[in-house]
Amino acid sequence: MNRAIYPSLKGKRVFISGGGSGIGEGLVEAFVGQGAHVAFCDIAIAESEALVERLADAPFKPLFLPCDLRDIDALQAMMAQAEAELGGIDILINNAANDDRHTIEDVTPAYWEERMAVNLRHKFFAAQAAIPAMKRAGGGAILNFGSISWHLALPDLILYQTAKAAIEGLTRSLARDLGRDNIRVNTIIPGNVKTLRQEKWYTPEGEAEIVAAQCLDGRILPVDVAALAMFLASDDARLCTGHDYFIDAGWR
Repeated sequence: MNRAIYPSLKGKRVFISGGGSGIGEGLVEAFVGQGAHVAFCDIAIAESEALVERLADAPFKPLFLPCDLRDIDALQAMMAQAEAELGGIDILINNAANDDRHTIEDVTPAYWEERMAVNLRHKFFAAQAAIPAMKRAGGGAILNFGSISWHLALPDLILYQTAKAAIEGLTRSLARDLGRDNIRVNTIIPGNVKTLRQEKWYTPEGEAEIVAAQCLDGRILPVDVAALAMFLASDDARLCTGHDYFIDAGWR
């Protein structure tokens, strides 16, 4: 399949959270392939280092910065390092999340706080850290990753879905407050994306049920999600902000 090339992404400084595997890995590969300068963080050390090695021959080798995003002090220090290494941040992709299943009975106050820290809080503080560099550069783009799960009310994901619903509100608020600084903010909402992690939760029969519920045949891959992210980050989407963009094959 021939993929689009975005001249406006060449040389851009891109930071991606959770870039070591799954959708994040696809995002890192895609933006590196566009000639962007990419830094990413993850807690998956081995997978992230393997990704960097695999892309070592790219014009701009990606930079991996280990970080547990639950630690806001560590996040802020890591974002400062990324900005210094890249010479700025033009595009922030808030991808990192964790969709561990849980029941209502599982939730304690400590678990609530930990799930919000994993799935919501770091997105605001990563944006807060990147915004000054974007303002100095005359603009930028922030892409927050939501989830189709709460739109479908899937079971055993109550805290994950609470956080993911809030992300759409975060996007709308940031887009309003940052628009006059030429900083665009959007949410990407993937459907069920075929990754090693998702295979943990779905049997072949379960996958078949998902495809049957989609309008289109076929499984969504990280490269498909990355295609949407590249468009929204590029100058081609210069007037797209404050909205939610689904990549779900029409799963309803």
